[in-house]
Amino acid sequence: MTDARLRRGRGSLGLSFFVQGVTFALLVTRIPAIQDRYGISDALLPVFLAAVPVLAGVASVLTEKLVVRVGPAVVLRWSQPVVLLALLGVGAGTELWAVAVALGLFGLAVGALDASMNMLGVSLQRAYGRSIMLGFHASYSLGGIAGASLAWAGAHWDLSLFVSYLPVVAVLLPAAFVGGSWYVVGEPKSGPGTAEAGAASGGVPFRLLLPLCLVMTFAYIGDSTVSNWSAKYLQDVLHSSEELATVPYNAYMVTTLLGRAVGDLGVRRLGAALVVRGGAVLAALGFAVVAVAPGAWVGMAGFTLLGLGLSVIVPQTFAAAGRLAFERHGPGASDAAVARLNVFNYVGFLIGSPLVGALGDAWSYRGAMLVPMVLVLVTVVYATSFGSPGARYGGGHERPRTVDVG
Repeated sequence: MTDARLRRGRGSLGLSFFVQGVTFALLVTRIPAIQDRYGISDALLPVFLAAVPVLAGVASVLTEKLVVRVGPAVVLRWSQPVVLLALLGVGAGTELWAVAVALGLFGLAVGALDASMNMLGVSLQRAYGRSIMLGFHASYSLGGIAGASLAWAGAHWDLSLFVSYLPVVAVLLPAAFVGGSWYVVGEPKSGPGTAEAGAASGGVPFRLLLPLCLVMTFAYIGDSTVSNWSAKYLQDVLHSSEELATVPYNAYMVTTLLGRAVGDLGVRRLGAALVVRGGAVLAALGFAVVAVAPGAWVGMAGFTLLGLGLSVIVPQTFAAAGRLAFERHGPGASDAAVARLNVFNYVGFLIGSPLVGALGDAWSYRGAMLVPMVLVLVTVVYATSFGSPGARYGGGHERPRTVDVG
């Protein structure tokens, strides 16, 4: 495979991560506006919100079977436009059934998209022979910041959802189509649809992935705690102003971007296991600071540490799952492992927010912050699943750079 083709594949996949970051942020940051537009009651809203990750998990499982026949590049090429059109559908309807259909389609498409994006990222990292997975997720974080900023502008200017979403979709949809023609599967393989690939994908034992599934779940419990509870925690527990309460999540997003932007260099120099251990300890320290914070500014410092710590865990978990499956069962198994692991992204998202809310109501919100702290520390125990101390990119070694593609 030529250097130029790998570079194009890397660039187009980075664009896909960015587009997905923008799209998802535009959806989740406008939930109050969606609720108002369709008259969704507070009692019914959790059902709508839970349906998206549940359907995404179902689609991720189905994607494992689909990529055996058509390959992850084809799945990603067609699922990303569907996600964008579903977002536009959320803003275009007026009836409750319309938003239910649009959100259902969004959930199904986003599950296929997340799984196939990370499959391609893992295979490209294997072709590069060094850590690049964190860079893709940095693109996602950058897209999330851009999407949240666009959502703020729409809310500030009191634009309707459709008017807010239409220009974004009009720009990103053609970009996704064009970029999709350059997707690259990073390593030689038997090819989609072969008996070898099908056998490999069905032969990945769950016990092989279980430690990584737990790590993924705990990381997303931490992430959903920040996204759903940081503003409420600052305002209700640390007695900040409403305006100041919006700052922690923005700080968290920025430090997540920074952590991922430099994380690949850390993996190349120190190894994946050490970087993940360090990230877990830093995230746990962030939760501890939040739990004991005497005031809003110390609380914001804790959420900032959380962003740096959690930023490295999810990308390296995908990389480790792909490596383990590839080494033991072949290329087809790598895609299957990523698809199965991706389900636990949504499991953590579904558990995190209700867990913290229930503990906060029954006990205290300060005490509730200690639970994700303990869970994320479990990652330290499972760090050996991320490779030997010499691992430099999640593949157990770093290949000599006879082919350095940027």
